[in-house]
Amino acid sequence: MSADFSLLANVVDLFANTIRPATVRVAAGRIAAVEPTGATEPDATLPYALPGFVDAHVHVESSLLVPSEFARLAVTHGTVATVSDPHEIGNVLGVAGVQYMLQNGAQVPFKFCFGAPSCVPATPFETAGAEITAADIELLFKEHPEIGYLAEMMNWPGVLSRDAGVMEKIRLAQQYGRPVDGHAPGLRGEDARRYAGAGISTDHECFTAEEALDKLAVGMKILIREGSAARNFEALIDLLPEHYENLMFCSDDKHPDTLVLGHINQLVQRAVARGQDVLQVLHVACRNPVEHYRLPVGLLRAGDAADFIVVDDLIDFRVRQTYLDGQLVAENGQTRIPAVPVAVVNNFVASTVHAADFELKAPEKTLASNEQPTIRVIECFDGQLITARHDVPARTENGLVLPDVTRDILKLSVVNRYQPAAPAVAFIQGFGLKHGALASSVGHDSHNITAVGCDDESLARAVSLVMEARGGLAAVGPDGQELILPLPVAGLMSDREGYHVAEAYAAVDALAKQLGSPLQAPFMTLSFMALLVIPSLKLSDKGLFDGEAFRFVEAVV
Repeated sequence: MSADFSLLANVVDLFANTIRPATVRVAAGRIAAVEPTGATEPDATLPYALPGFVDAHVHVESSLLVPSEFARLAVTHGTVATVSDPHEIGNVLGVAGVQYMLQNGAQVPFKFCFGAPSCVPATPFETAGAEITAADIELLFKEHPEIGYLAEMMNWPGVLSRDAGVMEKIRLAQQYGRPVDGHAPGLRGEDARRYAGAGISTDHECFTAEEALDKLAVGMKILIREGSAARNFEALIDLLPEHYENLMFCSDDKHPDTLVLGHINQLVQRAVARGQDVLQVLHVACRNPVEHYRLPVGLLRAGDAADFIVVDDLIDFRVRQTYLDGQLVAENGQTRIPAVPVAVVNNFVASTVHAADFELKAPEKTLASNEQPTIRVIECFDGQLITARHDVPARTENGLVLPDVTRDILKLSVVNRYQPAAPAVAFIQGFGLKHGALASSVGHDSHNITAVGCDDESLARAVSLVMEARGGLAAVGPDGQELILPLPVAGLMSDREGYHVAEAYAAVDALAKQLGSPLQAPFMTLSFMALLVIPSLKLSDKGLFDGEAFRFVEAVV
C-alpha cells in the first residue's frame, strides 16, 4: 500500500527542462504537489528525483522469467514500466499465452503495457504452436483494454505488398486507437516510406545510423536497442542531440544474468558518459515512451501517478528508491515486491531423438563422382541478429557430411517440439565450441528446440535433456558434463524466483563458454538462429531458409 509522504530532492522536470530543488508531496498514490524551494541550481547535498525508466520494447519471456519476477528485478534499476510484446508465448500458446502474461503481470504493481502480437506465426516456413488471427487481435483489444498497441509488424513484405490479412490487423489497431510497432531490419528509402505510410510508428531493428535517419525522415520513431544479443547503442546514440524527441531506449531481449546487473539505467549512464545532454537522454529514457504509447505512468508532475525514482546523482544513476503509485517497490538494490505463485502452462510434446537423426548424407551425385560436396554455412555474429552465408567445401567420411571443429563449422539443428518430426540440420560458424553441444527450447519465433554441437551424440543428448525437462536450456560437454535450466512455463520461462534463475542461467552460460564459445550470450544468439525474418540465412524445423530470397535452400550441394 502507498503512504502519504514528502521528499526534498533535486527534481528533474522534463517539461520545463529544469533541475532544481523542490519538495515532492505524495498523497493517495499521486503527486499532490511539486513545490520549488526557490533555488535555481541543484543542491549538491540532495539526491535527485526523476521519472522512472521505461523499456520501450522488450519480450519479457526472453528474461526466462514470468512477468511478476521480471518486475521484481527491473524495479531495482529504476525501471517502472515496459512496452512488452508477448509474441514469444503467443507463438507457443496463442491468445491464451497473451492472457497468461496479462494475468501474471497484474499481480504486481509494475506497469506492463502488453501488445497484441501481429505475426503469430511469424512466417509460414516454420511450425509454431498456435496462430493469432485478426479476429483474435480484435478480441484482445475488446476484452483487454490494457492491451496498449499492435506489436511489431515483422511481416514487412506483407505491408509493402498490402497483404489483406496484414492490413486488416493494422486497420484494427487504428480503429481501436492503438499505435503499431514496426520491425523492418535494413529497410531504406522508398520502401521505408511505404512501410511507415501504412501506419507503422516505430522501429527497433536499425543497426546503422543511416538506416535510422531514413526511417526518422518518414516519421517513424527509432528505438535504440541494447540487449543481451542485439546491441545497437554505439551505432545510434550520436543521433540523440538532433533527434532525441523521436528516440527511445529498449532492450528487446534481456537474459536474467544481465537483468540482475542493470537495465535502461545502464543506457542512460552510458549516454551521459559520452557527453550527451542529460535532459535529452532522460526524455528518451522516460518521457518519450510514456507519451507515444499513452502509458498510465506518471512523469513527476502534480496530479500524475507517483511513479518516480530517486538517484544519488545524474552521472552514475545509482538508484536509491523506486516508487510506483506512491509505493516503495525497491530500495538500495533490493526489491520490495513480494514473489507471487507462478502457474505452469506447457504444451511441450517430447519425442525421442538419437544421434543418427542428426546425420547428413552427401548428395548421391558427389558420392558417385568422388567430388567433394559444398555446404552452405550460416555465419553468426556476436551482438547481432543478422547472419551471413558462406559456401565452403564439406568435410566428409563414409558418405556423411560432418562438422569440422578446426574450422569452427558446427552442426545446427532445429527440432519440432509440437509434434514428432525429423530434425532439420545445417551448418554454422561463429559459436566456437570445441566440444559438446548446446540446446534450447527458446528459438525465436516459433520456439522449437534449437541446438548447436560438435558431434551428433552431443546434439542428441542436449536435445533430449530439453525434451525431458519439457523446455529449458542445456549444455553437454565431454566426460559426462551436463547442465539443464528447466523452463516449464511454455518452455520459455522458469517458475522459480528471479535471482535463482539468474544464477542457474549463469552456470549453464559458463559451461557453454568453457566448451569454447567466445560469444557474450551464446544461448541468446542460438535462440535467434531460427528467426527467419532476420536475414540472411537461418534454419527452421522445416529446413535451411534464405531470408533474402525468401525460400528454402539445400544445406549440402
